[in-house]
Amino acid sequence: MSTTIVNCDVKNMELADMGKKRIDWANQSMQVLQIIRKEFIKNQPLKGIRIAACLHVTAETANLMIALRDGGADVVLCGSNPLSTQDDVAASLVRDYNIPVFAIKGEDNDTYYSHIMSAIDHKPQITMDDGADLVGILHTKRTAELAHVLGGTEETTTGVIRLRAMAKEGALKFPIVAVNDADTKHMFDNRYGTGQSTLDGIIRATNFLLAGAKFVVAGFGWCGRGLASRARGAGAEVIVTEIDPTKALEAVMEGYRVMSMNEAAKLGDVFCTVTGNKNVLAKEHFELMKDGAIISNSGHFNVEIDIPALEKMSSSKRTTRAFVEEYTMKDGRKINLLGEGRLINLASAEGHPPSVMDMSFADQALCCEYMVKNYKTLEKKVHTVPADLDKRVARLKLEAMGVKIDKLTAEQEEYLASWNEGT
Repeated sequence: MSTTIVNCDVKNMELADMGKKRIDWANQSMQVLQIIRKEFIKNQPLKGIRIAACLHVTAETANLMIALRDGGADVVLCGSNPLSTQDDVAASLVRDYNIPVFAIKGEDNDTYYSHIMSAIDHKPQITMDDGADLVGILHTKRTAELAHVLGGTEETTTGVIRLRAMAKEGALKFPIVAVNDADTKHMFDNRYGTGQSTLDGIIRATNFLLAGAKFVVAGFGWCGRGLASRARGAGAEVIVTEIDPTKALEAVMEGYRVMSMNEAAKLGDVFCTVTGNKNVLAKEHFELMKDGAIISNSGHFNVEIDIPALEKMSSSKRTTRAFVEEYTMKDGRKINLLGEGRLINLASAEGHPPSVMDMSFADQALCCEYMVKNYKTLEKKVHTVPADLDKRVARLKLEAMGVKIDKLTAEQEEYLASWNEGT
């Protein structure tokens, strides 16, 4: 145990004992990251590299930070959402692993951005972002620090969208690898992780029975697919809203009711947005909702629900449970907002299970190593995860699960590579 406390801003160092237990518990289910950490210890691919990570401060993230540190990196961590920090984990990272952390659950907006500034004070050479807030600040308010940056990684859909917009405008000043777009990330983390943890967050916040309820999922991307599946598994009647005709058609063929949000607003008991866009639930929808409707968000930013409009429409507001705010409309109806409209799976629950974050953070660690090795030859744009890296993570995960798969024979490889053998 360290006897020197590094520079940090965490809630309470006395929480560190419990945080250490949570980090150890998560590590047991993160076998792929364990393998990579052992390789990092041996090869030191990140030796002397300064990394600033703006991620959800959870037990799973802690194990990624430890792997990076053990690979030789000089790491600092700040939170990527005001409500997603696990304060005990933050304390343990500081006390037990000498990793500077700037994150407090429930911090206000000013504190949130001051913590990002503290991470940038580290003069990072590699950025590791979840939502692109750190990269955004570097490109606007802290441009002098751009000179140090070699490249970065991005964890989530929302961040990738923002970064691609920057690259399209020629504003992005260093290369980024879109970890979110790796198959071993979005097909598993977004679908199974978000699906389960979002439902967990909604139930923990409300203790609401989903069986027999009408559950509205806004967005049928990978997160929406997972959430709809898990809600149906809990016995809910699932309604999907979409703006993409292909995704809407897929939802229909999966057996879900698909309609516009104006239609769904009249029917839903529980609503959850997972779109990455703004004002998906807006004034016109609140006007149609039934008394007692529950609204929540599991997209990265709280803009998916038009909270200012809800404030204006209500005559009063009160907190009825932890992470539940009851808005009383002027006509007497009540609408319940969960987790201040922020990521409900992290606001009132613990986020994705470690076994699925194992793949996402294995991707992060390997992409960080890839960026350090290749930044000189990469354009200043958003890059996909190399296919061989993605497949390696999948193979390691299967091995950790004790699953064996087939391998092509020489004859099969030749057949797939040829064109002259037909019917």
